[in-house]
Amino acid sequence: MKNIKLLDCTLRDGGRIFNLSYADEDIKDIIHRLANANIDIIEVGFLRDWRNVQWNGNSTFFTKPSQISSYLGTKKDNTQYVAFIDYGMFDFDTLEQYDGSSIDGIRVGFTKKDYINHLDDIKRCLHIVKERGYSLFVQGVNSLNYSDKELLELVEIINELKPYSFGIVDTYGAMYTDDIDRIFALVNNNMDEDICIDFHSHNNYQLSFSLAQEVIKLGRFSNRTIIIDATLNGMGKVAGNLNLELIVQYLIKKLHYAYDFDAILDLIDDHIYTYSLKYNWGYSIPAMMAGIYKSHPNNIIYLTEKFRLQSKDIRSIVSMIDTDTRQRYDYNNIDRIYTEYNAAKIDDSSSLEVLRSTFNGRKILVLAPGDSLHQYEALVDEYIVQNNPIIIAVNYVPKHKDAYIFFGNKKRYIRERDKLANAKLIISSNIEAQNNDTLLINYYSLINRGYKYFDNSTIMLLNLLKKLPITDIAIAGFDGFDENKSNNYYDTSFQNERHKNEFATLNAEIKQMIKELKATLEPEIKVSFITPSIYATQNARGGVQQYSIITINKGLCKAYKPLVSPLYHSHSITPILSRLPVITKQFRNLILYNPHLTRKHAHVTFLA
Repeated sequence: MKNIKLLDCTLRDGGRIFNLSYADEDIKDIIHRLANANIDIIEVGFLRDWRNVQWNGNSTFFTKPSQISSYLGTKKDNTQYVAFIDYGMFDFDTLEQYDGSSIDGIRVGFTKKDYINHLDDIKRCLHIVKERGYSLFVQGVNSLNYSDKELLELVEIINELKPYSFGIVDTYGAMYTDDIDRIFALVNNNMDEDICIDFHSHNNYQLSFSLAQEVIKLGRFSNRTIIIDATLNGMGKVAGNLNLELIVQYLIKKLHYAYDFDAILDLIDDHIYTYSLKYNWGYSIPAMMAGIYKSHPNNIIYLTEKFRLQSKDIRSIVSMIDTDTRQRYDYNNIDRIYTEYNAAKIDDSSSLEVLRSTFNGRKILVLAPGDSLHQYEALVDEYIVQNNPIIIAVNYVPKHKDAYIFFGNKKRYIRERDKLANAKLIISSNIEAQNNDTLLINYYSLINRGYKYFDNSTIMLLNLLKKLPITDIAIAGFDGFDENKSNNYYDTSFQNERHKNEFATLNAEIKQMIKELKATLEPEIKVSFITPSIYATQNARGGVQQYSIITINKGLCKAYKPLVSPLYHSHSITPILSRLPVITKQFRNLILYNPHLTRKHAHVTFLA
């Protein structure tokens, strides 16, 4: 069954690089020749509110369907002609009745913010499109922005509306194959089969062609029609779109569709080549950044053209824009962030070289300022004796005189600076250091702006350590935040009651960041916790493993309470010796030389 249709959006999405200022003759010729090449659906441009746009020709920004009629000529029977409306940019009450002389369908796009705040009005507008006689194409902008639950709720609404099609939209070119597999399955398995699935992508990751093939594969053996959007030569803002010529040739060669490949090539030569001499589009490093951070392409264009920045600087600045704000564009906000970024940006190459040389091949012990450092002090000291690690304390002065101290928090640095004489300091560049011997590290290289709590100092240190040629990272005192505890810190003066209501979100984000760091570092660098932490999980669950501890029967536990935790996960005593990198000699001897201790009384425990 041939259930694939191609939709060309060159005259709409492709023309955004020059504000859709197509010459009238070009518009007519492109439409006519696309139809003759057997392209199934031709998108001729936007419909905009007549109060905001004045249409005088030589543009595909139209204000009413009747303006489009003269460009279509004699409409081809097997071709659908459509226009696109962005919700909020057109007065649906003024939409002309369908009379067959102009477009056949209208694509309506809305953002998740629109969906949340104006759902009833969106539904009203969509009903108007159908009531006026047009085929309705619904495009939920940025499908990645919806959770599975939200997407299923949207699909329920789509089933009630019964449009011609519903779109999976990769607005920022940020999808991978597993994303499209997940979203397609949710939509395909829950949406009425007589509603088409439309896939619209952008080429920020150079995956548009690959993702289109994946969608075709996923939908090929269903009874549903699949629509694939593309533009001639992939024309479009920044990274551009799926190349029409690529998907045409694929469908001809692999699935025996009857598109006219030569006619498509002629169109590119006669029209698109001229535009390519004046305007740039296609994959680039800045375009990739827009995909990573799901940013409106205008932000990338502005940073590239105004400031002439290096690619890594563009990445950092885009990451600093608020998640919601970066999906649109605010040039004043970008100017402010650019100034802020430059104030903290430094060349840290010499500091990194010192650290690479000093830390090469060494084990690292990170001492975060959690309260567990008190209870497990003996355990931490034993680890230091046995492993001789380089010690790095986070935001506080430890008892270990040879330790490094990392500061990523300005408030903590100011509080501790009178104790820092002769200390070995590593400080992020957002802090003004007073010691000339301080190793300064670029702040923006240590944070992950994809999270609300991106500037957690221990995470910042771990991001620094992944740049260094070390062998192991052991972490102590990174307990997590418990709103039921009166104090979460080694130093009680660190406690801040104002943020207790945010602990759940903070813990969830840090746990995810730890998981991602571990996945990056291992197996080359082993990451483990030697004190209890809510961020540590068993290897079987893909997390960070605790160092192994022994629990004995209740009588023995009382005597060795500092070394024993609640029994969460028990294992046979058989592999006990290989799993004891961190216990005191006295406690080890207790296990080895007391034969009456059986498997019934002793277990290996993982602190989780």
